[in-house]
Amino acid sequence: MGNSIIAACKNGNSSLEELDSYFPVRPECQADVPNTRFRARAGKTLSERGWKAAFSQEGYLDIAGVLRRIQRGGIHPSIKGAVWEFLLGCFDPNSTFEERHELRQRRREQYAAWKSECQKIVPVIGSGNFTTNAIVNDDSQPIELANTTSNEQDTNNAMPVDNGVLDKKEVQWKLNLSQIGLDVVRTDRSLVFYETQANQAKLWDVLAVYAWMDKDIGYVQGMTDICSPMVILLENEADAFWCFERAMRRLRENFKSNANSIGVQSQLSILAQIVKIIDPKLHQHLEELDGGEYLFALRMLMVLFRRELSFVDALYLWEVMWAMEYNPNIYSLYDKTLEQLPDKLNDTRLKQYGKFERRIMRTGATKPNDALAIFLVASVLETKKKRLMKEAKGLDDVVQILGEISGNLDAKKALNKALKVHKKYLSKVKRS
Repeated sequence: MGNSIIAACKNGNSSLEELDSYFPVRPECQADVPNTRFRARAGKTLSERGWKAAFSQEGYLDIAGVLRRIQRGGIHPSIKGAVWEFLLGCFDPNSTFEERHELRQRRREQYAAWKSECQKIVPVIGSGNFTTNAIVNDDSQPIELANTTSNEQDTNNAMPVDNGVLDKKEVQWKLNLSQIGLDVVRTDRSLVFYETQANQAKLWDVLAVYAWMDKDIGYVQGMTDICSPMVILLENEADAFWCFERAMRRLRENFKSNANSIGVQSQLSILAQIVKIIDPKLHQHLEELDGGEYLFALRMLMVLFRRELSFVDALYLWEVMWAMEYNPNIYSLYDKTLEQLPDKLNDTRLKQYGKFERRIMRTGATKPNDALAIFLVASVLETKKKRLMKEAKGLDDVVQILGEISGNLDAKKALNKALKVHKKYLSKVKRS
């Protein structure tokens, strides 16, 4: 994708226009998208050359060095997908090129098997088309007029195959397919990438297969915002699926919901506890406005600030957060090859943790679900404290004031502020 861009980045002369060319915006949408603040900086941003140099001859990755560089300046767009696979736990840094190649092939075969299983039930899956209309009703009966988004409008291709009595989860999966389609059409629609139906169908297929595979979660609105970057960054659909699957392991609790609660509520409760400790007056003010449940922060936590930042800046925020939260045991824990965590951590081992996770490991003062994203939201509230205290007379005012950060949030400054808030929180907890 643009050798001149890669060369420019290596020379430290990469401009905003050159970086934006990796994720071009449709001309008619230029005025509506937030400005991008991220710049690839020589000596700070992890470059293609630096990434290649981080591997030994056999393929072992110097994850400590990679984390240091990402935490300083993010990742250049030319290698984001490959690096994300390690940050999210798709691969073990202590594996060889050959081992990862074999694992990748096995995963691609597994994805193909799941996709084939889905396609036998709903033939439009994998066809290059997708549907935005319901294919079954609540009584599990096929809807004859279901449409696909295709030039030929081949309506028969979307029809589910009638295999007899359907269980409730299969019915729910089929009901979800149209919602996935509607959300796919709305997701990152300003990007040129999604002008082609093939790319939209790729995103729909990945989410459809995931919803089939993870029936406890299925599909929840907001998941397209998480999945879309993986589909853009990783050309192979199966690789994009596994990257998304790993991301969902971190986030899936946020998407769990039932008649009485929403999944992200646990993180909102933690946010409330954190703000109560670091800034009791602000918390009390929000409670008096009936905002004690912090529902105004729901979107920020659900989709990790996707709506508050430009596409490029959101990717930068995510990768730096993941680098800061990185735990070298993540692959082994996900693949259940590690029975228990090591009892003692020496300095060499600690360097393989991200700075946020390392602080947790050293102090043991916070809970595992105290994600950096929660402290990021807390830092935003701290930044807006004066206006919230002075101007907010109701929840609508809170939403409006916080809504003003859209397009105006500096991801790098916000992350630094979040780390300071975390340090303040630890200090106050320790004294209490």
